[in-house]
Amino acid sequence: MRSSITRRPFLALAAAAALSASIAPTLAQAQAWPDKSKPVTIISVFPPGGSVDQVSRLLASELAKNTGGQFIVENKGGASGSIGTAALAKAAPDGHTIAVVFDTHSVNPSLIPNLSFDTIKDLAPVTFIGTGGMAIAVHPSTPFKDFKDLLAAVKAKPDSISYGSIGTGSLGHLAMLQIANDAGVKWTHIPYKGGGPLKVDALAGHIPVSIGSVFLLNPNVKAGQLRAIAVTSIKQDPQMAGVKTVAEQGVPKFEAYSWWGVFAPAGVPKATVDRIHAEIVKVLKSPETAKKLAEQGMEVLGGGPAELDKFNRAQIERWGKVVRDNGIKAGS
Repeated sequence: MRSSITRRPFLALAAAAALSASIAPTLAQAQAWPDKSKPVTIISVFPPGGSVDQVSRLLASELAKNTGGQFIVENKGGASGSIGTAALAKAAPDGHTIAVVFDTHSVNPSLIPNLSFDTIKDLAPVTFIGTGGMAIAVHPSTPFKDFKDLLAAVKAKPDSISYGSIGTGSLGHLAMLQIANDAGVKWTHIPYKGGGPLKVDALAGHIPVSIGSVFLLNPNVKAGQLRAIAVTSIKQDPQMAGVKTVAEQGVPKFEAYSWWGVFAPAGVPKATVDRIHAEIVKVLKSPETAKKLAEQGMEVLGGGPAELDKFNRAQIERWGKVVRDNGIKAGS
């Protein structure tokens, strides 16, 4: 008896079956993320003690609770975060290596020649965690009560005051450079290898002025170990009540923001990226986590891959121009 299925429909059905078979493992893998048989490594692209490390450890702890998987934070600091990001770009695209990056991520393409990876092509955006203003703080032993005092002192004696940032090309560095250009002052930049090392010297009084995210410096400001004299957001930060903006203290319209994001290696299946993003957003939406991050000066966004990609590209363009116009080189 001749089959009623003609050859063309039969081939179509066979193709559909093959496609379903090929998609099924991908979907199953995404639903199973993380694979309980191996840990997920979260690369913190800065050393311990800074905001990137703190966010990485918070995510690791909460993701482990929510998924039952193993999450390990691996600090790979150096070269404005590019060493850790290079390691991410080389990792297997299976969703078991992700990284928390900072605002330097979008500066490095113009700052560091011959990066071993392409910031856009070799990395997959996962989650736009959030943004936050930066704080300019001084050691309590200094005479500066506000940012106007600092500007007046450095105008009277150019290059007499040093400030520390988390590294060359960091947003703190670029922000202070722009402020200097706009206000017509000159000060000396001391780059550190991350927020942890910066805070050690700031708290010890080895540097009179420091700039870092509100997230990084606010705990020490609250403890009276540092005095905040300005914030770089366009509006005053509720976490630093009474601290005026840079724009309110002599540099009109100035604003600059730190940001945090999660990336994976390029090639991770979209279904897996979406699964990772969904689990991270679940953490960020937890009232306890949201409160903890907000109290440290972060505006939690929880944006998806498209939002992070768009923001990252815009930041690359904006800060790349500042780097080129001022001839900034890595390590300078």
